[in-house]
Amino acid sequence: KKKTVSFSSMPNDRKINSTAACISLMLEGCELKKVRSNSRMYSRFFVLDTDMRSVRWEPSKKDSEKAKIEIKSVKEVRVGKKTPVLRSNGLSDQFPDECAFSIIYGDNYESLDLVASSAEVVSAWVMGLRYLVSYGKHSPEAPGTGHPSLRTSWISSVFDLADLEKSGHIPVSRAVQLIKALNPGMKTSTIELKFKELQKASERPGMEVACDLFVEVYCELCTRPEIFFLLVQFSSNKEYLGVKDLLIFLEVEQGMEGVTEEKCLEIVGKYEPSKEGREKGYLAIDGFTRYLLSADCSIFDPQHRKVCQDMAQPLSHYYISSAHSACLLEDNFWGRSDISGYISALGLGCRSIELVLWDGPEGEPVVYTSPSAASCVPFRAVVGLIDQHAFTASAYPLILCLVVRCSAPQQRLAAQCLRKTLGEKLYLEPPNPMASYLPSPEQLKGRILIKGKKLPPSCEDSEGEVSDEEEGWELARRLGQEDREAPEGGGPRRVRLSRELSELVSLCQAVPFQDFESSRRGQRYWEMCSFSEVEAGRFANECPAELVSYNKRFLSRIYPSPMRIDASNMNPQDFWKCGCQMVAMNYQTPGLMMDLNAGWFRQNGACGYVLRPAIMREEVSYFSANAKDSLPGVPAQLLHLKVISGQNLPKPKGSGAKGEVVEPYVCAEIHGIPADCAEHRTKTALQSGDNPIFDESLEFQINLPELAILRFVVLDDDYIGDEFIAQYTIPFECLQPGYRHVPLQSLAGEPLPHATLFVHVAITDRRGGGKGHRRGLAGRRGRRVREYTSTKATGIKAIDEVFRTATQPLREATDLRENVQNALVSFKELCGLTPAANMKQCILTVSTWLLHSDSTLSVTLNLAEQYPPMEAQGPIPDLLRKVLTAYETMIQTSRTLIESADVVYGKLIQAQQAGMDFHKELHRIETKEGLRGRKLQKALESFAWNITVLKGQADLLKHAKAEALDNLWQIHNAGQSCGIGRNGSASPELSRLRAPLEPIPE
Repeated sequence: KKKTVSFSSMPNDRKINSTAACISLMLEGCELKKVRSNSRMYSRFFVLDTDMRSVRWEPSKKDSEKAKIEIKSVKEVRVGKKTPVLRSNGLSDQFPDECAFSIIYGDNYESLDLVASSAEVVSAWVMGLRYLVSYGKHSPEAPGTGHPSLRTSWISSVFDLADLEKSGHIPVSRAVQLIKALNPGMKTSTIELKFKELQKASERPGMEVACDLFVEVYCELCTRPEIFFLLVQFSSNKEYLGVKDLLIFLEVEQGMEGVTEEKCLEIVGKYEPSKEGREKGYLAIDGFTRYLLSADCSIFDPQHRKVCQDMAQPLSHYYISSAHSACLLEDNFWGRSDISGYISALGLGCRSIELVLWDGPEGEPVVYTSPSAASCVPFRAVVGLIDQHAFTASAYPLILCLVVRCSAPQQRLAAQCLRKTLGEKLYLEPPNPMASYLPSPEQLKGRILIKGKKLPPSCEDSEGEVSDEEEGWELARRLGQEDREAPEGGGPRRVRLSRELSELVSLCQAVPFQDFESSRRGQRYWEMCSFSEVEAGRFANECPAELVSYNKRFLSRIYPSPMRIDASNMNPQDFWKCGCQMVAMNYQTPGLMMDLNAGWFRQNGACGYVLRPAIMREEVSYFSANAKDSLPGVPAQLLHLKVISGQNLPKPKGSGAKGEVVEPYVCAEIHGIPADCAEHRTKTALQSGDNPIFDESLEFQINLPELAILRFVVLDDDYIGDEFIAQYTIPFECLQPGYRHVPLQSLAGEPLPHATLFVHVAITDRRGGGKGHRRGLAGRRGRRVREYTSTKATGIKAIDEVFRTATQPLREATDLRENVQNALVSFKELCGLTPAANMKQCILTVSTWLLHSDSTLSVTLNLAEQYPPMEAQGPIPDLLRKVLTAYETMIQTSRTLIESADVVYGKLIQAQQAGMDFHKELHRIETKEGLRGRKLQKALESFAWNITVLKGQADLLKHAKAEALDNLWQIHNAGQSCGIGRNGSASPELSRLRAPLEPIPE
């Protein structure tokens, strides 16, 4: 396995943890590559003048007065490839995005484009420049002089409280404990080493430390440069965020809506440690770090912590958290049956538990997971436990899957035990023959359903024969426990079933599976089939569309192959993508597959039920689980993920690695439909201690967001034995945008105290065709032939004529959406932003340029108009003229979309509904047209495709109109807040138009 190498990032391994440190680095100077407009790069030495008024470079053919940029002429400092020169194709692959930055300066908005050896050097220059640009306006003081900062005052006050003797010194041991208390997760040895190092440097050895040394140690150890960089980026004055700065950060970067100044003051009050900061409404670096690490800033969307999905759909429309062999604590063969496994599974929100009943030695049934287990659990004890814990984690129905391996007399005892113990919770009402679908989880709240075999109506005796399920027998065969009376000729095995047990089965009657056609014609909605992983895997590969269609009405349960004698797990995604509701997992076996299962079921309040994607539920819809690209009518999205840093990473468990240091790298994996499965890794952070900096951007295209899961895995490159450090798994739909900390977990899914990854998340729509990860964030315009989604011929003339009427509206819908999308990307690019930026950021950026302009130039937004024009007065530089043109194009395309969308939408829905009118008659028309076999299959597929495309494109158009209205609202809002808007308040009409849209009925 190759190790990845990164070159040393900061001169002398210096840690940049204050603006003073950044400016100090700039005053010393360093080598950067200057990029010319012809895409050639030249190494130059860049340095900040001692008076801190200009940046110079050498050697240069210009005279020394021209080879410089004055700080006061700087309009903006951009991080990444955010100018036309850095975006040019000749350069895009030569260096990573995080190693580039640009200085926009002068009245003509020229750009000086630079590439550094590492992201840390970029951070130092950008932080220093931004500080000097805003500092020059706010205060004449030089950095590091004047009054002590909020932070220094606060740390000194902490020291004073610990100085019990008021001698001006405290013992080193007390100082170490103090810093550890302020920074949980930091190793004692790290703090002790830093004290020794600074005591030696200042020639003050001894067992006591003074206040200044304590402050210095705290600032060096507890300042995270990447968070400091972020704070300086958003602060309008010095080294803290004011209420307005925090408000802009929350709205623009964190994607929060409806943020008020009161909310910001509440955050400051909760997280700012200094009394002065809380009183003045300032959030300094320590408070900002605490806020970013808090649950209020979690990567997991808090809306998903409670039940947030529609729970009134039929049971077959949900994925159901299911356990196989739940009472096992170890593997299938040598595991011991233990009752605590059930408590654990139910506590995790599991809603389907398997119970295999065997004859007990004392005339009562027992539960084994394998007959070789050293001990067995009485069935009565298990039922008592289920009664006690069934609804502690979730109020929604619990399904008990009974696999009967005991004699009829013991079955009667089992039935009596279930009735007596579970009482009213047991669901015994017969299914409604007039209904077409199962009841909903909402209707079945607090009820326990029994899944099992049922005696045929013709049987009137107290017991009878039924076909047996395969599940459970393979294990018995291996252990010599199989039924000696297997039928001759290899037919289905038969078992005796008592009437008492049969009568407990209502909505989950187990029946053998024949084929999809037989099920379509004869299976009733309350009957369900169990498939072995091998059989289900074959269907998923050979006929995925039929399996999806089957699962719209019927429940299916997938159980692990009996060959998995180590109780390993199958990949649940292989079956979820085909709509299979109950994938039975070995909860006792940690690892990737269990991470996916646990992460997936976290998304709906961890209630054990997750609503399947609409495309899998609609009666008529086209969905191929093995699609290799975007799906008709489902908007593909791009996930832009920046892995910034790691905190308090433990050593791999059981690792034989030398020393204390880990050399971690991060793998980000997407699990979903095959078109979405992907994995990217960061470079290895070498010799980085417990807090490595990665600073690496990764990008994924997600074609079916509702079924995608993101998994972070932290691994050690310098290991002997185990390389696993930590993981975290989260459904794509639960991701919150912005700067977030990922709470890392162990292999068994337990939280690792204080171990986190710091990341930035942005999600954008994919612009038209092409794979997202093959191009830069910006994309290029005009090089791609526009792709139009079209309908397919069914071969039935009357139906095809109806769908043909939608050809033009489909083209119009695509044009309306893509014209706005292209105009938006152009405008954002010219503002120096990525497509992930929102409209408010764009307007704020333009207003910032004007603040830094000394000329008579002024730009205003006329907010009296619904589509506010951007007007300029005075000499207009070339870049600004381009920005104004791009803005005008964006406003005009948005206007066309908003004003035309309803008519085009109406035509698409009209065609879809006309198509649906044929659906009820489809079988009669097929017979009349003489379609059969492959032709019939093709006609049905094309019909479903067309309905899906029309509904999907109508949905996309509706969504695009809502977004365009939201952009106008943001323009009004930003225009007012940054002072370039005139004539009016945000349009009340826009506020009304932003009301949530009703989904199209299924």
